[in-house]
Amino acid sequence: QAYILQHFERELVQHATVLLRELTDQRYVLTYDDKEYYVEDNWNGGDRRKVQTLSGGETFAVSLSLALALSERLSRGAKLGSLFIDEGFGTLDAETLQSISSILQSLGQDKLVGVITHVPALGEELGTQVRVEKSQQGAKIVVTGVLR
Repeated sequence: QAYILQHFERELVQHATVLLRELTDQRYVLTYDDKEYYVEDNWNGGDRRKVQTLSGGETFAVSLSLALALSERLSRGAKLGSLFIDEGFGTLDAETLQSISSILQSLGQDKLVGVITHVPALGEELGTQVRVEKSQQGAKIVVTGVLR
């Protein structure tokens, strides 16, 4: 059982690395060794470090890559046409939010990406917004921007 799980995890990391390289302009390679996750930073001479040392935006890119790889694996190879992300964006600094915005916009080229956020700057950065406005008469949906 341990052998099968280890094989599955290595396969998952290989697929996540393909996605991570796309999301980070070929910068990072994800590796798994001795029950630990590492990244190799190609912009820093291939420096290898544990994922716990990554910044917020880098951690997001690695987590998103692993989540996409796992989703695709569990869907038995079916292509995912949409993705919804509900994260704690409110705790991130401006630089990390910018990094995440760039990553999400690059995903949007072949996927519909929905982001649930209470951070107005992130919503504005991503362009199209679907807001739910509540009133005594009930809730209404307001769409701003251009739907692709």
